[in-house]
Amino acid sequence: QVQLVESGGGLVQAGGSLRLSCAASGRTSSRYAMGWFRQAPAKEREFAAAISWGGGMTSYADSVKGRFTISRDNAKNTVYLQMNNLKPEDTAVYYCYADPGYPLQLPIDYWGQGTQVTVSS
Repeated sequence: QVQLVESGGGLVQAGGSLRLSCAASGRTSSRYAMGWFRQAPAKEREFAAAISWGGGMTSYADSVKGRFTISRDNAKNTVYLQMNNLKPEDTAVYYCYADPGYPLQLPIDYWGQGTQVTVSS
């Protein structure tokens, strides 16, 4: 009922920045919390950030706190992840999600296809 498409990934040097976008389509009238997970090779998928439907509440993993900022523009049905001061350990496939619960409610309802972020040293 909701489709999520991520974009903005790529290759960046350590210390650089990227902004990921996740565009939602379908039943976007529903008031979903949205957020991001990431999965590095041979590692479990881990939570990165979440934002409430209205944008008033955000949550971050300790590993990204202070460096990443999540935001959303409901008029554009899009959530963003601004990633600053990137580190090689941030290298992962980043997945956008949408869920009725904040910061998330398992199982998560909707996932994007993922976008690759590679940070070189």
